[in-house]
Amino acid sequence: MVFRSEFPDVPVIDLPIHDAVLAAAAGYGDRPALIDGLTGEQVSYARLAAAVERVAAALAEAGVRKGDVVALFSPNTVVYPMAYYGATRAGATVTTVSSLCTPGELAGQLADSAARWLITVSPFLPTARAAAEQLAGAGRPLTEIIVLDGAEGHRSLADLLATTGPAPEPAITPGEDVAVLPYSSGTTGLPKGVMLTHRSIATNLAQTDALYRPSVGERVLAVLPFFHIYGLTALLNQPLRCGATVVVLPRFDLEQFCRTIEQHRVQGLVVAPPIVLALAKHPVVESFDLSSVEYLLCAAAPLDQALADACARRLGLPHLLQGYGMTELSPVTHVVSPTEADPAPGSVGRMIASTELRVAALDGTADDLGPGEQGELLIRGPQVMKGYFGRPSETAAMVDAEGWLHTGDIGYVDERGYLYVVDRVKELIKYKGYQVAPAELEAVLLGHPQIADAAVIGVRDADGTECPKAFVVRTPGSGLTAEEVTGYVAGQVAPYKKVRAVEFVDAVPKSAAGKILRRELRAREAAHTGGAS
Repeated sequence: MVFRSEFPDVPVIDLPIHDAVLAAAAGYGDRPALIDGLTGEQVSYARLAAAVERVAAALAEAGVRKGDVVALFSPNTVVYPMAYYGATRAGATVTTVSSLCTPGELAGQLADSAARWLITVSPFLPTARAAAEQLAGAGRPLTEIIVLDGAEGHRSLADLLATTGPAPEPAITPGEDVAVLPYSSGTTGLPKGVMLTHRSIATNLAQTDALYRPSVGERVLAVLPFFHIYGLTALLNQPLRCGATVVVLPRFDLEQFCRTIEQHRVQGLVVAPPIVLALAKHPVVESFDLSSVEYLLCAAAPLDQALADACARRLGLPHLLQGYGMTELSPVTHVVSPTEADPAPGSVGRMIASTELRVAALDGTADDLGPGEQGELLIRGPQVMKGYFGRPSETAAMVDAEGWLHTGDIGYVDERGYLYVVDRVKELIKYKGYQVAPAELEAVLLGHPQIADAAVIGVRDADGTECPKAFVVRTPGSGLTAEEVTGYVAGQVAPYKKVRAVEFVDAVPKSAAGKILRRELRAREAAHTGGAS
């Protein structure tokens, strides 16, 4: 059967994302759109809207045209949306880049996305320059690196805002033109650019309104990274569209996080499970007045129900909220509303408007399952991605001919329409909400001269966090140690991708076709740990 949303369908939003989000900005005027949680600096809606126009004008003067790709490589700041919406206002596609990436990873994304401009901040400039050198060496030089907070030899945000030329008027086609190109590993494999059109992300905001829509003036704390589609949607697009105030922190530090809630009387928290763990267990939380918090929404990775209950008790909330989605879905499909008095415990919520769900049998048959039956979750709706950039075959493997996106997640729907996600078909590792592709780490490992073969799976640590574990086959005569393996990988990948455990094996199990049989490694791990992997 096909499960359909209980909420009325919404029309598709055929607006550029900057217009969909900031259309009402002039009406909000001097109301604060963003507050720097560290310095207290405020950016009004009027200032934000004016800055977006000036940035768009400056980028157009620099040669940015419709369809060009601009990379945004920055931590959360109050000027991040000026760069983001300014670039889309100029007609560009923005590829958002992880703050934690290495020069090699940055160069890879810039090359894959065909980005010609890079917008960053001075602390990230060494990484940006190293990546640019790699691209230049490969004959693909960047046109310009813009440093928002200023650096010698580079234009700054102040320079962009001083532009006096007219803002461009690109002829954006919302249903076709790509607004943002975040990178996701999908269900397996290496990171791929996910083409999200202006229509898909703008419509997804409207789809979510029935269940989650911040009120005008509501203060929402933004510590999840804006470069991730979850943070970009839940902490920029939706709050700014609704007239809320986004209190911005560049990274998560528990004491600063709690202090910011207390000082700014934050009402809404949108987080990932590691923050829930810290709020539930760390003694420093008791030192702060967090009574302003009215709800906490957690997504990006599975959340243990006992942990959720402990956190809710500590914050004085009736329950925590959860949501579900993925980058390829712009990203939301399900959420628990802050207004619900009796949500199903442990569920990720009800389906948002204009969305359909099938639960496909896992036995290889074409059967669709009903309430209470577990299978792979298939989603269809206007929020489904346009596809993977430059990868039509991988797009076809993810989205079938009828428009159903195969999520790779296993779950079921209860009689009330609440969705439970219980496992994953896909091999992607979710480390503290970050996506880690086993294939990417395996490629790094195989670059070591003393490693003959390797496989990576996710295992649970003592806190229940899924971490990458490597199964390594040494070359004959090698005395390679686990510490040398972890150190080698750590030197080449972002911190969240590091291998956290190593086991040396005689051989990596593979199918007749040569595919790594990770399920056998998971079974092996479960046998060693009593099922805790």
